[in-house]
Amino acid sequence: MVWFKWRATDYRILSSNGTATTPEYSFLVSLHAFSMKHSETPFINSEVSPASKADDGERFNWFVMSDTAAPARLNVYVYEMPAKFTTDLLWLFQNSQEQTVNLTSSGSPVHRLIQKHSVDFWLYLDLMALEDKRLVRSVRRVSNQAQADVFYIPFFTTIPFFLLSRSQSKLLYKEAVNWITAQPAWQRSGGRDHVLPVHHPWSMKSHRRFLKAAIWLLPDLDSSGNWYKEGEVSLEKDVVMPYVANVRACDAPCLAISSSLRKTLLFFRGRIVRNSGGRIRAKLAAVLRDEKGVVIQEGSSGVEGNAATELGMRRSVFCLSPAGDTPSSARLFDAIVSGCIPVVVSDKLDINLVTGE
Repeated sequence: MVWFKWRATDYRILSSNGTATTPEYSFLVSLHAFSMKHSETPFINSEVSPASKADDGERFNWFVMSDTAAPARLNVYVYEMPAKFTTDLLWLFQNSQEQTVNLTSSGSPVHRLIQKHSVDFWLYLDLMALEDKRLVRSVRRVSNQAQADVFYIPFFTTIPFFLLSRSQSKLLYKEAVNWITAQPAWQRSGGRDHVLPVHHPWSMKSHRRFLKAAIWLLPDLDSSGNWYKEGEVSLEKDVVMPYVANVRACDAPCLAISSSLRKTLLFFRGRIVRNSGGRIRAKLAAVLRDEKGVVIQEGSSGVEGNAATELGMRRSVFCLSPAGDTPSSARLFDAIVSGCIPVVVSDKLDINLVTGE
């Protein structure tokens, strides 16, 4: 099996000659550039995503690594799905981000939540890039289904849940299931060689059981709570993918400067009262709050909250990363890109930064 090893500092914008320019970490900047690149060709009601048309323009890449036991190249066929499952959803996100302040039941801004789970966006951009523009070429996109080892389903499953009404999202999910299961390749294998991104635990929750034979791209594999049903997820078939960090990456010059400024021993900023395994947060806060060198703060969302988290992590040696409502948390990756050593306190967490045997 090929395992995906992600480094959050590896996003790049490539120039037309294939050389890497300044690293780009922003989902919004990348999405805007992608949209402007294809603005001449409307996506609405298009049966084939314009992103599948190769060109020599700027492309965005992420690193896909395989273990030594895996084949040198993994051949991937990317389905050309109707735009309502792909690029229309990206436009929906972009056009609504300034117009809505929708919050989840826990008070998190939905657009920020979608960004945290946007590994499907980065993966799609890399898969659609010209092969010679990729920085790591262990994955090859093929145009002939007969050559494919796996089939990638480029459905942005998180966006409908948060930005469409319940009835609209359920209808779109149903249509996607019908489209996917009608494909000859799916019918031949029963879906076992298909890859489906469902990175938010609520992504496609109402209909994904019909696609449970596929390889799911997930943040964790917890089936003890209300996220995944027993038998839906497992390390035997699925791939755990990281969150996209909320904070800016601290590059080499930043790390050099911050090394002498890390006066805090242990730092945590976030919501202290959570459900499920996240109850450990309140217990840790009660025990650690008054300890010397420890900073425990109730967090807030938005630009100011992210800035405070970023500064705190860059001034700390260790960053506490306890479970939240789910075993996994974006805070782990915030710590990594901040040069802060993460201290993970979470049961049922499968770390994606290791290579499977």
